[in-house]
Amino acid sequence: MTELAWISTAISTARPQAMGALLRYFRDLDAAEEAFQDACLRALNNWPKNGPPRDPVAWLIFVGRNSGIDAVRKRAKQAPLPEEDQISDLEDAETDIAERLDGAHYRDDILRLLFICCHPDLPATQQIAVALRIVSGLTVKQIARAFLVGESAMEQRITRAKARIADAGVPFETPGAVERSERLAAVAAMVYLIFNEGYSTNSGEAPARAPLCEEAIRLARLLLRLFQTEPEIMGLTALLLLQHARAPARFDENGEIVLLEDQDRGLWSRKMIDEGLALVDKALRHQKPGPYQVQAAIAALHARAEKPEDTDWTEIDLLYGLLEQMQPSPVVTLNRAVAVAKVLGPEAALAMIEPLEQRLSGYFHFFGLKGGLLMQLGRGDEARTAFDRAIALANTTAEAAHIRMHIDRLMKEGAAKATAKTAH
Repeated sequence: MTELAWISTAISTARPQAMGALLRYFRDLDAAEEAFQDACLRALNNWPKNGPPRDPVAWLIFVGRNSGIDAVRKRAKQAPLPEEDQISDLEDAETDIAERLDGAHYRDDILRLLFICCHPDLPATQQIAVALRIVSGLTVKQIARAFLVGESAMEQRITRAKARIADAGVPFETPGAVERSERLAAVAAMVYLIFNEGYSTNSGEAPARAPLCEEAIRLARLLLRLFQTEPEIMGLTALLLLQHARAPARFDENGEIVLLEDQDRGLWSRKMIDEGLALVDKALRHQKPGPYQVQAAIAALHARAEKPEDTDWTEIDLLYGLLEQMQPSPVVTLNRAVAVAKVLGPEAALAMIEPLEQRLSGYFHFFGLKGGLLMQLGRGDEARTAFDRAIALANTTAEAAHIRMHIDRLMKEGAAKATAKTAH
C-alpha cells in the first residue's frame, strides 16, 4: 500500500470517531465537518514527514478541535491565531488524548452522531443522506448513486437536512432508550447503505472497498451491542458478514468480476460465515421476521451451498417473494428474477423484469441481467443492445469489463454462425 493510500485509509476509518468527538465539542455539524477537513489537510502534510501517529483518531480530534477553536476566534476577532508550531508539535498532547480516549468514548461519540443525523424531525431520505455524508464521508455523487437520484437533488437534500438540524435546535446528546428505538430503523438503513456503497462500487484496484464495508460491519456490531435482543439488527449484522465473507473471491487476478456461481468458495471467509449463520439462526428464533432477516436468510442459503449446484433456488425465490411483500421495490423484483431464471427459466425471468425498465432506466444491473437473459434465449441482437446500455451505466471499470466479455462472446458466436452459413 502506498503512503498516500495508507493515509487515506486511516482518515476514512477514523472519520466516524473523530466527527463524533468534534460534534460533541462544537455542537454544530458544519463546524465539526470543517474542523475535521482541516485536520485531514494537516495530516496529509504532517504524517508523511513525521510518521504515522500512534492513534490517528486522537490526532485528528486534537488537531480538529484546535482548528475549530481557531476558526471561532478568527470569526469573533477575540484573539490572534496561535503560531503554526503550537498546533503541529503534537507529541505530548497526542499521548495524553490517546490515553483518555478509549473504546467507550469512541462508541458513545459514534452513536451520538448516528442518532443525531437520524433525528425524527427529518424525512427518512434526508436522515440517511446526511448520515452518509457526515458519518462516513461519502461524496454527494456516491450518495446520489445509492439513492438512484441526481447529484444536484442529493446536494439540496443534504443541505436542507443540515439546516433543519441546526434550525430545530437538536440536542447534541446521546438520546435515551425511547428515542434510540424510534430512530433505529433509519440508523440501520444508513449502515446498510454504507456497506452497499463499499460492496457495489468496488473494483480490482480496491477489492470490495474494504474500509467502507468493514466500517458498516463495525457500526452494525455497535448497534447490536446496544440492541442485543433486536432480531432485525441481528439480521442486518448477519447480512453484512455473509456478503463481505465473499470479498476475496469476487475478483480475479486481473481485477475482473467473478460471478457468484463461478467463485472459488474456498476463498470465502469461514469465520465471517460462521458468525453470520449463528446470527441468522438466533434472529429467526425470535419469530419476528423483517427485511434484513429475510435478506440474511437468502445470503445464508448461498453460504451453506458447498457448490453452486447445491443452492436452493426455490427457497431463495420464496424468500424474495416474502421480501417483495415487506419492502416492495423494483430492485427486489430484479433480484428475485435471478432466482426465477434458475427455477423456471430465462423466459419467465424476462417477463418479470420487462415491466421494470422505465423505473430502472438508469440502473446498470437491470440491463446487465436483461442482456444475460436475452443471450440465454438466443436473442443476440437484443442482448447486444441491452449490454451496450449497461456499459453506458457502469459505475466501475470492472463492471464495464464484465459486460464487454459478454459482448465479445456474442460477437464470436455471431461470427461462428456466419462462417457456418457460408460453409453450407
